[in-house]
Amino acid sequence: MFAGFKAKSENSINAMQAEMLFETGMMYYAGRDCETDRIEAYKWFNIAAIRGDDRALPMRTQLSSLMSKTELVRALREAREWMARH
Repeated sequence: MFAGFKAKSENSINAMQAEMLFETGMMYYAGRDCETDRIEAYKWFNIAAIRGDDRALPMRTQLSSLMSKTELVRALREAREWMARH
């Protein structure tokens, strides 16, 4: 009985975390309460996509078409470092 509840709770928490990661990407993408930053936006969209937010993948793809190879490499490296710490 409690195992099912625990699994549902964990899924809900994971979904909320992925949504928060996506919203962080949107914040940097749109410049909400901060300067726009393609590298930060891509990083957070990438992490959100890995964590299961379906909206993050198309945003990441769209953003990558606006970025240089150097920017993409930096964003991917920063995402990898963040994932390793969390």
